[in-house]
Amino acid sequence: MDKHFQPELPLFFRREPQTAGQPRHILLGARIVDYRLVRARRRSLGMTIDQRGLRVSAALRTSQAEIEDFLRQHAAWVLKKLDEWRGEGEPTRLAVRDGARIPLLGGHCTLRIEPGANRAFWQEDSLVLQARQGADLHLLARQALRERALALFRQRVAHFAAQLALASPAVALSSAQTRWGSCSAKGGIRLSWRLIHAVPALVDYVVAHEVAHLVEMNHSPRFWCLVERLHADCRGARIELRRFAATCPVL
Repeated sequence: MDKHFQPELPLFFRREPQTAGQPRHILLGARIVDYRLVRARRRSLGMTIDQRGLRVSAALRTSQAEIEDFLRQHAAWVLKKLDEWRGEGEPTRLAVRDGARIPLLGGHCTLRIEPGANRAFWQEDSLVLQARQGADLHLLARQALRERALALFRQRVAHFAAQLALASPAVALSSAQTRWGSCSAKGGIRLSWRLIHAVPALVDYVVAHEVAHLVEMNHSPRFWCLVERLHADCRGARIELRRFAATCPVL
């Protein structure tokens, strides 16, 4: 494989407009493959494959012939990844109504909706929304889930930071739909609150990934050694996270 080829597989299902990039198609083997071409200030060609299909990123001056040669060189990889994404499923749009069940850390919580002063609280395995008529129930539910996510993320970040003899950094929530987490050069960690819908092992993998960045702000072999030290099954978690990304609930 070309040493300059760096497949870009997103951690999180991107909900970018379908019009992003120029629609193109190419014959790979016996199969016509549609893709979108995005021109950007970059040095090398790159590919992203997710549930929407194939997207190619190219430098402003890269010729169409070079792009097509690049795709043909990696045709086997492209077709394999497209087939893997096919049938992964669609995101579930969660209904906010009394008795609805919401995925929560490998299990479910039940929504209970009552008249009240627009507040939310947890009661055993239920999330209770006390709301006035006409209140935004989706907003109340999201706020409760965000609060629970932040408490959990802070605890898990502190846990993994201690394993590397690091002070626990500031933790904030993100609603980003292009990545599960990020780590700034100043040491702060941001995590998508939507991870609250995932099983704990996937939460731990994303947290371990970002904590490792506190030491290595890159994706070098040293970085991945740190991730494996913090999360023994990081390879399996990466596969499961991709599957989860394709069906992550939308609230």
